[in-house]
Amino acid sequence: MPRTKQGRDEADTLIRLEVVPRRGLRREEAARYVGISTTKFDACVRDGRMPQPFKIDACVIWDLRRLDAAFDALSEPVEVDSWADFV
Repeated sequence: MPRTKQGRDEADTLIRLEVVPRRGLRREEAARYVGISTTKFDACVRDGRMPQPFKIDACVIWDLRRLDAAFDALSEPVEVDSWADFV
């Protein structure tokens, strides 16, 4: 049975995924980038552990490099008796 455009199976369908490196991240993306919830991210911004954002017109943006620097400053090794304390 010949295949038509309508009857293509999944193997024939191409998915194009484009990864675009970005320097500025929105709030949800910035929180995800450092691995925390948006609520915790907001608290970290308020108390200075994470950087303040800036605006481009109406867009509130966090600079990826400043997020990296803040995360590096937080990532001091912690001594623990057991990893069970973190689970």
